[in-house]
Amino acid sequence: MQAQSATKSSAPWDPLRRYVARNSARIFYRRPQAIRLEKPIVSFTFDDFPRTALHTGGSILNKRGFAGTYYVALGLLGQDSPSGEIAGTQDLHDAISHGHEIGCHTFAHNHSWDTDARIFEDSLVRNSAKLAEILPGTHFRSFSYPIASPSPSVKRATARHFDSCREGGQTINAGSTDLNQLAAYFLEKVNGDLEPIKTILERNQRECGWLIFATHDVVPDPSPYGCTPKFFEAVVAAASESGARVLTVAAALDSIRNAIRNTIQERA
Repeated sequence: MQAQSATKSSAPWDPLRRYVARNSARIFYRRPQAIRLEKPIVSFTFDDFPRTALHTGGSILNKRGFAGTYYVALGLLGQDSPSGEIAGTQDLHDAISHGHEIGCHTFAHNHSWDTDARIFEDSLVRNSAKLAEILPGTHFRSFSYPIASPSPSVKRATARHFDSCREGGQTINAGSTDLNQLAAYFLEKVNGDLEPIKTILERNQRECGWLIFATHDVVPDPSPYGCTPKFFEAVVAAASESGARVLTVAAALDSIRNAIRNTIQERA
């Protein structure tokens, strides 16, 4: 009975714990980046790198002259996953050859909140070493937190290794953003409804911001983490028609920094 009572008494605190888990890291270890653009930017990103994200999603992007960012956990190469078969080594080569960016997602797809920061950082280092082995001369610039929001200690450890680290949040990056916890908009959360996509694209256009779309598999019968090719193609078309530049995460950050640099030079 005592154990049952303890469980019941802790239940009201569960929402608070979830809130803390989602938001505590946003306060700490920030790396502010001003965003001052004349034209908005949209990036398309894929977590876990299921093969369909490249062979279907990547093809849709390439048809319009665009490229995406693929966050991969190299310890999972070729394995089955909830979002389908994960990419193999040839897929990594194909992604690079078609102008896409390969980003880091840890080596073992470590949980971003529950994993000890030292173990998490070891997984980052291992993933980078594996990438250099598969694609000599290539290195990660961009990172995506797996599974959950990062703990503050994980965020601090991760920030040492990458130009940017992406999470979720269903919003845009505008005015100023945190490069250690970039916001992204997950496509699966709108259940195939294009209206919220148009709304967020309109906001991105008004604020001249950086909108990062995220998903996993792109198949006719997607997992809970993916979307259909028809919907993805409609999102890509809407992004193009919004007047935004569609860039990989690394290229987008370069463009944002160049815009700031040019503004400083013009004022000098």
